[in-house]
Amino acid sequence: MWFDSIVDAIGNTPLIKLNAITKDLPCTVLAKVEYFNPGGSVKDRIGLAMIEAAERAGDLKPGGTIVEGTSGNTGAGIALAAIKKGYKCVFVTTDKQSPEKADVLRALGAKVMICPTNVAPEDPRSYYSVSARLAKKIPGAVHLNQYDNPANAQAHYETTGPELWDQTEGRITHYIASAGTGGTISGAARYLKEQNPDIKVIGVDTFGSVYHKYFFTREFDEAEIYPYLTEGAGEDILAGNMDFDIIDDFVRSTDRENMVMTRRLAKEEGLFVGQSCGLAVSGAVKWLETHQAQLSPNDVVVVLLPDSGFRYLSKTYNDTWMRGHGFLDEEGELVAGELINSGGKGVIAVSPSDTLQTAISRMVDNSVSQLPVLSGEDVVGCLTESVVLNRLIDEPGAKDHTVSDIMGDPLTVVDASMPVSGLSGLLREAPGAVLVRKTDGALRIITKSDLIEALASRTNPTA
Repeated sequence: MWFDSIVDAIGNTPLIKLNAITKDLPCTVLAKVEYFNPGGSVKDRIGLAMIEAAERAGDLKPGGTIVEGTSGNTGAGIALAAIKKGYKCVFVTTDKQSPEKADVLRALGAKVMICPTNVAPEDPRSYYSVSARLAKKIPGAVHLNQYDNPANAQAHYETTGPELWDQTEGRITHYIASAGTGGTISGAARYLKEQNPDIKVIGVDTFGSVYHKYFFTREFDEAEIYPYLTEGAGEDILAGNMDFDIIDDFVRSTDRENMVMTRRLAKEEGLFVGQSCGLAVSGAVKWLETHQAQLSPNDVVVVLLPDSGFRYLSKTYNDTWMRGHGFLDEEGELVAGELINSGGKGVIAVSPSDTLQTAISRMVDNSVSQLPVLSGEDVVGCLTESVVLNRLIDEPGAKDHTVSDIMGDPLTVVDASMPVSGLSGLLREAPGAVLVRKTDGALRIITKSDLIEALASRTNPTA
């Protein structure tokens, strides 16, 4: 038996029992391992489905161009189908994504544009805005828009859901998946609930995303939005494919928990998977442990694992990157939260619309050498003494310009659990400061001098 093309190999991915990580749970936990798709992720399913929907609607014609904003995996799925069908692809992604993802897209013949992560969705620089604008500008182009395209959820209703039901012989009792565009969790959940309304569906969100709070309150809280590292999950918008009414509960997990679990899946289960897989399993274990009293050996829990670890070799599977973000266990080490409780500085900041003169005044009045640039709760840039000085030397009248015209890249934002070994690596790089987000969402700034003071006082407690 053979397939006529690569897209015919999409789907029918295996269920694999988790053993070590879930050994203390009373139920059976199965992983739906989507890296067995030819493009390496669950998004292969929706790439083909959205293209065929655009063809049926007459929006995509022979020789046309597909434009899509993607964290990487959807782009790969679209590219595979486009190769078969003869379409060109232009993908817009963010600087948060691993370089491996962009390399894969280029290898599949696509053009790739990189946009900043830490900007609002409506910002003209965001990958949402850029992809929509390119689709209007390029002749014969179509913007598939995986977030609001009903073909996304429908693909999972027609494929993922039936596979889960058939592979468990109808015994599935819980379906757990991370939430991004909403198609994977909502489409499969709709099918499963039609077969058995008692099946519990649990969504997993990451801190920094709006979904978790919105599920419980139906309030879109912009204060919940802040930068996070986990790729391919969570959103700063409400995607049209996200059906909260079909989900029974939501749980969330931190970047650190997600990265640690991703590595555990490789080391303990032999599953070399990506960051959103660690998120899904971390959240699943957290939820199942909390609800152990309601579980039994007859329960069959399926956790969907979206992609492969090969797209995160420079990040999650790189010790230097993990250590730099405080994700490697360093027993007994001082962490960022202890620094901001005993020292650190309250955040003196400017907004993108402030003038450079305002920023200079705040630097001088507060004796600081760097200023985060905040747009609401979002960290969108940074001003440093060197940036300001160089601009004033080149252009003396620049003091009347807005901060948005001059600012550099945002300061790195870390959570309070980061060990100082990770902080020291970040502080060695310009601009020599990081932001720490407390559990209540508030920001504090830590500089090299703060770290030196903390380490010195810890080494010499009588000083």
